[in-house]
Parts: sequence; C-alpha cells; structure tokens
Amino acid sequence: MKQKYLILACIVVLMSNSGCKKSTVMPTDNTYPMMTVSNTDKTIQTSYSATIQGLQDVDIYPQVSGKITEICINEGASVKKGQTLFVIDPVPYRAALATAEANVESAAAGVANAELTLNSKKKLFNQEVISAFDLQQAQISLRSQNATLAQARAQYTKAKNDLSYTEVKSPVDGVAGMIPYRVGALVSANITTPLVSVSDDHIMHAYFSLTENQMLEISREFGGTSRATNLPAVELSLSDGSKYDKKGKIDAISGIIDKSTGAVSVRASFDNPDHLLRSGNTGNIILPTTRQNCIVIPQTATYELQDKVFVYKVVNNKTQSTRINVFPVNDGKEYIVEEGLKKGDIIISDGAGLLQDGIEVKAKQTK
Repeated sequence: MKQKYLILACIVVLMSNSGCKKSTVMPTDNTYPMMTVSNTDKTIQTSYSATIQGLQDVDIYPQVSGKITEICINEGASVKKGQTLFVIDPVPYRAALATAEANVESAAAGVANAELTLNSKKKLFNQEVISAFDLQQAQISLRSQNATLAQARAQYTKAKNDLSYTEVKSPVDGVAGMIPYRVGALVSANITTPLVSVSDDHIMHAYFSLTENQMLEISREFGGTSRATNLPAVELSLSDGSKYDKKGKIDAISGIIDKSTGAVSVRASFDNPDHLLRSGNTGNIILPTTRQNCIVIPQTATYELQDKVFVYKVVNNKTQSTRINVFPVNDGKEYIVEEGLKKGDIIISDGAGLLQDGIEVKAKQTK
C-alpha cells in the first residue's frame, strides 16, 4: 500500500511541475503596460497567397503527323508571333499537294469537256435531233464534273494547309519552355505532351482568393467590386520575401463564390518588362486597406471569448472587461476598433489574457 501511495504522490508532483511550465505567471506587483486610446490614420496591408501565370500560356501541338526534322529555337528563348519553332518532314505533304493540284487540273478539264458536250446537245435539241432526255443527261454530267472540281479544290486546300502546318509557328509573343522532343522524333496531332509551351509574359496575372466575408468587407470599403475599378493598387511579395518593383491592379473578380471553399477568385495584373516574373511563380498579393481617424490597438491587448473580442479598460485603476468590434481585415498585429472604445480610454496593451475583472493594476508604461 505504501508503494502505491508513493507512486501516486510522484505522479501528482510530476503533473504539477508540468502544469507550472505551461502556465504564464502574472506579474507579482500587478504592473502592466497600458496605453491611452487615440485616433489616427492607419493603412493595413493584408497578404494573400497567389499563383502567377502569363497573359497567355499556350501549349503548342502539331497539326500534322511526321518526323521532326528541325528544332528552330532554344529552350527558354524569347519568341515572336509567327516565328517558326519546329519543322516536320514536309516531303510527303509536298507530294500530296502536287497530287491535289493535278486532280484540280483534271477535274477542270472534265468540266470544260462537259460544257462543250452540253452546248452541242442544246443545238441538237433545238434542231429536234435529240430528245429532252439526252439534253438532261448532258446537264447532269456537267453538274457532276463541277462537283468533282469542287472536291478536288477542297483537297488541294487541305493539302496546302497540311504542308504549311509542317512549319510549327508560335501563335503569340513570349518565352518558350522546355522541349521534350528531339530531331527525329515522330509526332502527331494526338500526342499528349505538347511540343513546347509558350508564355506571353509581358503582362503577368496573379491569382488569389478572398473569403466571402473579406469580399463583402472590401466591397463596402471601396464602394462595390463588380468592375474592380475602385480598388487600390496592390503589391506583390515574391517567394524570396522581396517585393516586386512594380505595383499591380486588380482587374478581374469572379462573379461566383466557390461552393466547396466559400472563396472568391481574384486576379491582379502586373507589367513585366524585364521578364522577372515567370509563369508558375508563387508569391503573396499585398492589399492595402486605409482607414482615417480610427482607433488602432495591438492584438496583444485583446482576448477572444466565443468568437468575440474583448479588451481590459482601466477604470479607477481597476480592470474592466469591455467587448469591442474590430474591422474584419487585419495584418495579424493590430486591430482597427470600430466600436467599444473611444479616444482617451486607457487599456491594458499587453497580457490581457492573464487578467480578470476588478483587478487593481499599476501602469508599467503609458504610450
């Protein structure tokens, strides 16, 4: 029995020591940092994760089948619209074009012959030498030859286009990606991996998301966002923590809220004259929110209870718990107080979570 009591006593001591390590000790002299509430102008910069894409990211596929005979660009090179990127063996397509051209000539000769026959039949019919049936046969023969000619011309056009497709050209200005194929590779219009991707990067789009509540608050703040015309310029923080040297503009906001995430997709555009930004980059959009003549307090001065925010005002040197309403957008360090405090109020600026109502406190520092 003594051993059991000894074990229980040890467990209690260990639990007590563990609890002491996790708890924060209140100041023994009840001195706390305080601040006097005042009005000021405040700009809060809120960060949102973003993915970056080019103005156009085009995957380029061949439109005809054949072996690659020439690769005309280097991987990662700048390309111009209409520039030849690849050459696919044109020999069979030149032969097909020559055959199609010959078929057009043959069909045209057939039409000419049918026209001569019809004219002759018309004279004979007028002289009552042949019947109407013979005349109709000549007319039908001409229509058939005209159809054959139209078909031959269509084949010629297709053969001509197929030959032109042996030179794979860029549809946009931009920067080429990596090339997974080499000279001699057999390709077709059915390949799943593109010959190359070209990104038009003179303007870059940064895509990010806002929650429904954030979107509503921003809409109220800037007078609606249906056209994104009133929204302020935004900044872009790159993956290494540096800021992109050009500001962007929010120019597109989805009109539909994603049902699965409750988020709204937003697009900001940035000029990219030096090609620093690349399609596939990641970063953070920094959206400023400016409020004038408002009350700003540190978040360390607050505590939350059931999703409500409270501070401790100091009234007659004693703490008084006070609920406040804060602006939903914040930078993670400070709150803009919309209701609950007024100019001249004194609050505990740090350690509010350690207090309760009616504690007599002394000022450590007044801001």
